[in-house]
Amino acid sequence: MERKQHKRPTTIMQEHPEFTRTSAVYVSTHQEEMKGLLDSLSTQEVRESCRNKASLRDTMCMQSRTGVIYASARAKEFGWTGPDDPLWGNLGQGAPETQPLPNQPERNLHVDLTDETNEYSSVNGRSDLREAVANYYNKFFRSGKESQYSPENVAIVAGGRAGLSRLMCTLHNCNVGYSLPDYTAYSQLLGEFNGISPIVVEQDEENCTATSAESLRRQVRLHGLGGFLFSNPGNPTGTIVRGQKLSEYCAIARDENCLMLMDEFYSHYCYDEDSDEGRASVEARGFNAFSSAEFVDDVDEDPVVIINGLTKNWRLPGWRVCWVVGPRHAIDVLASVGSFMDGGANQPLQAAAPSLLNIDFVRDDAIALQAHFRAKRDYLVDNLRRLGIVVESPDATFYLWANVGSLPPPLNNGVIFFEHCIRHKVICCPGIFFDVNPYHRRKYTRSPFVNFVRLSFGPKWQNLHLAMAAIERMVNSARKGKIGPLTEPAA
Repeated sequence: MERKQHKRPTTIMQEHPEFTRTSAVYVSTHQEEMKGLLDSLSTQEVRESCRNKASLRDTMCMQSRTGVIYASARAKEFGWTGPDDPLWGNLGQGAPETQPLPNQPERNLHVDLTDETNEYSSVNGRSDLREAVANYYNKFFRSGKESQYSPENVAIVAGGRAGLSRLMCTLHNCNVGYSLPDYTAYSQLLGEFNGISPIVVEQDEENCTATSAESLRRQVRLHGLGGFLFSNPGNPTGTIVRGQKLSEYCAIARDENCLMLMDEFYSHYCYDEDSDEGRASVEARGFNAFSSAEFVDDVDEDPVVIINGLTKNWRLPGWRVCWVVGPRHAIDVLASVGSFMDGGANQPLQAAAPSLLNIDFVRDDAIALQAHFRAKRDYLVDNLRRLGIVVESPDATFYLWANVGSLPPPLNNGVIFFEHCIRHKVICCPGIFFDVNPYHRRKYTRSPFVNFVRLSFGPKWQNLHLAMAAIERMVNSARKGKIGPLTEPAA
C-alpha cells in the first residue's frame, strides 16, 4: 500500500514574513535561509494546517512545548548531547548546577530503601516531611505569629508543575490572572483546564515587569479574578515582589477573596541584600530570603497558597520533591485531586529530605548559594553589556532577561539570535516563549518580547565561559557583515 504523504505545515516564518523584517540588509541576505526555520516549533500556530484533518501523529505534533524543551530539541538537532556536553555553552538550562558549592554545608543526600519506603506514600506526602516544611515557614517567616502552619497545611508533590496542576484542577468557573512575561509552562497550565479563564494582568512598574498593588486590586475587581498566578521572584525577569508590596498583595487576597498562587521556587536566589527589604531579611533570618507566608494573617483562612520545593532553592531538580502550602481545606482538596492525577511523590526521596530543611543547614546553604550565583550573574551581565546587549542586573533567580534589539542585524531578533546561537554551540531561550499565551489567541509575531532572550546562569562556570566566547564571535561577525547563513543540519 502506498504510504500517504503528510503535507508539511506552514511555518511562522512563511506565514508572517514581518517576523524577519529587522532590516533590509537582513531580508536581502537571509530571507531564503529562513524558510522552514521554525518547523520544529510545535505550537498550535505552526501546526494550524493540521487542525481540520488531523491524524494521531498530527495531533501529537500539535501539542505545545515549553521554551526550554524547544530550545533543547533544536540544539540536539545540531549535535548537543545533553547538559554535560563539554563543547556547548548551555545558557538555556532552567535548573541550577547540582554539585557542591564553595563554603556550602555538607548535604546528606543518602537515601535508604526499606520495606517502608518501598510502599506507596500518602498522596499528600509523608508526615515527617510535611512537618519539616511547616517548621521551615514558621521559623523563618512566621516567628512570633499566633497562627502557625502545621503538617495539615502542606502537600508534598512530585514537582512544581504537579502542584500547580493539582491547584488548577480544583478551580471551576474562575477567572485567573497572570502577568507577562512569566514562566513558559504557564501557557499550558492556564490553557488546559476547562474550569478557568485566563486573563492578562497589566504590568505598570519597573519597565512593565511588575504590577503595583493598587493596579492589581483594580484589575482583580475589573476582571472578577478568583485567582492570580505569578512567579515570585519572576522567571525570566528576576523581579521580586517583597516587603510592603507583598503584604499588600496578601491583603488583596483576603479583601477580594482572590486566591494568590505564589510560585516561590527562586526565593533563596536573592541578591538585593543592600535594599531595605534585603537588610531586614538578613537581620531577621540570618540570610536574604522572602516568602508570602510572612504576610498571611490566618494560615487556615487567607486565600494564599505557596508552591516551592527542593528543585531550585535546594538545587535538587532530579528529586522531584516539592510542596504546596496553604489553608487546610485547600490541602485536603489537593489530596483528592492527586489521588487520580499523579498519585504523590517518590517516598524514598521524601524520607531523605527532612534533614535538608534543618534550620541551620538552610541558612548556611542559602548564603553559599547566593555568593556563588551572584558572581556568575555579574560575569554575564558585564560581558553581555560589553557586547551591546541590553540587560538589567536581576535582583533574584539565575536568569537574565536580555534585549538583543540593539545588536547588528540579523542578531537583533530574539528567535534569529537563538538560531545563530545553536549553530555556534550555545543554547538560550527565545523571549517569545515567555509571552504566556493560553489557547494561542495572540500571534507570536506581534509579541513585545520578540527581541528578547532568556539567558541562564544556572549551569556550571564552564558553560558560561564557552557561551560568552561563542556569542562574542557571533556578534563580531555580524558587525563585520560576515555572519554565516542559517543552514539546517544534514539529515
